[in-house]
Amino acid sequence: MKTDLKPFPEPLGTHDRSTNNLIRRYRALKKESMNPLGLNDQQLQKMKTQPGFVAALDQSGGSTPKALAAYGIKQGAWSNEDEMFAIVHQMRTRIITSPRFTGDRILAAILFENTMDRDIQEQPTADYLWNVKQIIPFLKVDKGLAEEKNGVQLMKPMPQLSTLLKRAKAKRIFGTKMRSVINQADAAGIKQIVNQQFEVVVQILAAGLVPIIEPEVDIRCPEKARAEEFLKSAMLEKLDKLPDAQQVLLKLTLPEEDDFYADCVGHPKVVRVLALSGGYSRDEANSRLCRNHNVVASFSRALVEGLSAQQSDTEFNTLLDATIRSVFDASTVKQPSAK
Repeated sequence: MKTDLKPFPEPLGTHDRSTNNLIRRYRALKKESMNPLGLNDQQLQKMKTQPGFVAALDQSGGSTPKALAAYGIKQGAWSNEDEMFAIVHQMRTRIITSPRFTGDRILAAILFENTMDRDIQEQPTADYLWNVKQIIPFLKVDKGLAEEKNGVQLMKPMPQLSTLLKRAKAKRIFGTKMRSVINQADAAGIKQIVNQQFEVVVQILAAGLVPIIEPEVDIRCPEKARAEEFLKSAMLEKLDKLPDAQQVLLKLTLPEEDDFYADCVGHPKVVRVLALSGGYSRDEANSRLCRNHNVVASFSRALVEGLSAQQSDTEFNTLLDATIRSVFDASTVKQPSAK
């Protein structure tokens, strides 16, 4: 059957039903051909190609009191968890709505579930990020870490993951993030970490979301470089087995050897490699990052370092701008590696 459709000058409704259906089909095809990329494609293209970095604003219940204390709000300022999350949402809202926090330098923001479920300026947080700031929304989906075994901490079970992924998709979240931790250079334990991450990846991709895999190597790991060797080998093996149409992001601790993850950066199944600050100061994290080519930041604590509830808006925005500029520069202006 020939599918090349000719223009129809007559208005819809002056023909029989089959001709009207053909006109509708022609107009739909014409509109589709003139449309820009769909939302997910726009966001994926931005994630792949635009200079910038990812803001990690995903502190969960366990880490929130520490984040609020660093922001100048002591633990007695709330009487229950709901009040605590309301306060931390105020902090995140102040960051996100800052005129310095824009999609020109920030590619994406990783949100905690509670933040996804709240609004910013009368829009759902994910919609505000994209519609107002042109920043891609991601969601933290793990439920924390299990006890250490074989030198690693796997993710706790996620029995409600399927429901959460459906909610995330309905709220126009682009992708997800899940974190495990490597404390020792134990090859078997590290393989368990990678296996678990990629098992969950299958479910996330099937839900139409793009996963960030975060197997963090603790910067205090006694044989950190060796742990990184085990990790890279295990990840590359899994990446090679992903179907062609499936892609992921990797979020990794800044390595001991500059450009150590170059094989991951260049892998066809990897959208982008992100670096976590992992306890390094912002200056140290930036120094390491700028020597790792085509790797961009995904900082949490290092991004908000120095920000305070007691600062005026001018002081707050000035410091946030300086921080964003330094992290953006370390993500985009690279120095020769120390090899």
